[in-house]
Amino acid sequence: MHTPIADAALDQIFRNARTYRRSAEAWLPKPVDDALLRQAYDLAKLAPTSANCSPARIVFVKSAAAKEKLKAALSPDNVAQTMAAPVTAIIGSDHAFYEALPRLYKESPEAKSWFEGKPEVIAATAFRNASLQGAYFIIALRALGLDCGPMSGFSNSRVDELFFAGTRVKSNFLINIGYGNPAVIRPREERYAFDEVCRIE
Repeated sequence: MHTPIADAALDQIFRNARTYRRSAEAWLPKPVDDALLRQAYDLAKLAPTSANCSPARIVFVKSAAAKEKLKAALSPDNVAQTMAAPVTAIIGSDHAFYEALPRLYKESPEAKSWFEGKPEVIAATAFRNASLQGAYFIIALRALGLDCGPMSGFSNSRVDELFFAGTRVKSNFLINIGYGNPAVIRPREERYAFDEVCRIE
């Protein structure tokens, strides 16, 4: 459990991984198997959330009909790349997550009461933890050999209306998923050095 993973794995997940975006040419015309999406979720779900609340809800947009529905909610600059991606995951956060805490967090039988009737606490917890789960999901996808193009640039209210109607799920961000075309990769942008943004006290 305490042995660092191989450098090749770190390269695949972090050092050499890139965000695929900007145009339809960002994606190779290669489908993504549903089994890989399930496998990625089954990895990502094991990572931590507050009180194991697990508020992320994911819709995988794959079919032509679903793509066309999503298209109506996208910013113009994001249409081509999203229509070309084999899959687009809508990462949402369920604001009714606390209803399942008796099942998911048996350690504290009173956990549900921490959220009932507290909309601000619910919203902050749902958003923070679903965002974490979305990030875990990106790492899992990369670990399985897939490429990602996470993005904003869409109407949240429209996506909620189209894909989450009748629920308390609110869309957070999108992830285009597939096999990226290395020919369109731009030079990596600069990142902060450790000493610029971190300190050890």
